[in-house]
Amino acid sequence: MPAPVRGPVPEPKEDIEQKLRDFLEKGRDWQRAPVKGSPGVFVLRAPGTRRRGPSLMIEINPVDENGLPTKRRGLIIRTYSDLEAYRRILEDRRLDEIVRALERVNGTEGEGEEEEASFEI
Repeated sequence: MPAPVRGPVPEPKEDIEQKLRDFLEKGRDWQRAPVKGSPGVFVLRAPGTRRRGPSLMIEINPVDENGLPTKRRGLIIRTYSDLEAYRRILEDRRLDEIVRALERVNGTEGEGEEEEASFEI
């Protein structure tokens, strides 16, 4: 017996690619389109430059209860290697410790003032 499918059933690859091509061709510069079934994942259309035409990228941006992005700009992913690199970084257990420490420091008035642009933890 096959394992149950979790989450939405993915569209055939050709359908997804055609929708992306249409968005690349017809979308406006910096237009953000939500990815159905993946809250916080958006396709973003970047304008072209003198050397290349417009391109698409993924934006990861937390959403509120209405599905709207909570940040002005999210995490931008242009290639699969970008995605793999971000996954490695976000899976680092040390990141959890640092974020929790930042929350404690930022929650205490007067502490955590930035002294240097870079430091070793």
